[in-house]
Amino acid sequence: MSPEELAARIEASYSRPDLPLDVEAIDEAIGLLDRGEIRIADPPLEGSSDGEWTVNGWAKMAVLLYFRTRGLETTTAGPFEYNDKLPLKTGYAASGVRIVPPAAARYGSYLSPGVILMPSYVNIGAWVGPGTLVDTWATVGSGAQVGANVHLSGGVGIGGVLEPVQAKPVIVEDGAFIGSRCVIVEGVRIGREAVLGAGVVLTGNTPVIDVTGDAPIEHRGVIPPLAVVIPGTRPRDFPAGSYGLPCGLIIGRRGEGTDRKVQLNDVLREFGLSVAD
Repeated sequence: MSPEELAARIEASYSRPDLPLDVEAIDEAIGLLDRGEIRIADPPLEGSSDGEWTVNGWAKMAVLLYFRTRGLETTTAGPFEYNDKLPLKTGYAASGVRIVPPAAARYGSYLSPGVILMPSYVNIGAWVGPGTLVDTWATVGSGAQVGANVHLSGGVGIGGVLEPVQAKPVIVEDGAFIGSRCVIVEGVRIGREAVLGAGVVLTGNTPVIDVTGDAPIEHRGVIPPLAVVIPGTRPRDFPAGSYGLPCGLIIGRRGEGTDRKVQLNDVLREFGLSVAD
């Protein structure tokens, strides 16, 4: 069926929970997500003036409906036993993906050729671009969009956003380096080739303050391309006293003329911070 027909059938099934589920349409949509033929969110078109991602709410609806079509099932993978509603992905060798035990990716997520999964987890609806490394104990949540040649360091948490269906997922654009134990949730967008130092926590409402100029410039929900970000605090007064609330601090930019994959450690040393993984 055409994408338009598929979307219409998914939306109709989602809007009428009193009627039987359209299992055929739901299964087809999840298969398309699994093969990377559709995405929870589409990147901006080349040459687009606004640079905004487009959320495909009906694809999110399909994921939510898919859980309702399935019951718990016990499966085994070598010595590991699972009892879950959703199957795991298969066919990694044919897809050109390297996966290290006991990493797991759910069916309905897409892993591009050249992806490496250390012992980590990728949830349904996520899209991971070519050449990206998902390091040990990192997680990629439902619907998250991770670009090409990204490094998610050890223990990174990329949050999932399925509801509300119109909400943007977490987006990590091409070439970004996310330091150890960073947490990114609530639809935050990490611009291309940005660097997050270890321990940065970003929600949709976390202030991200550019302190490189004469006056601070504040961002929320987005990290600009090439930004180098470290964790910081900002004072706020309460009835019980003044306390520091978390924020991110933009302390520099990655140089345009460097090989950013090879010279990353030099960049980090230059700014005196760690993204240990």
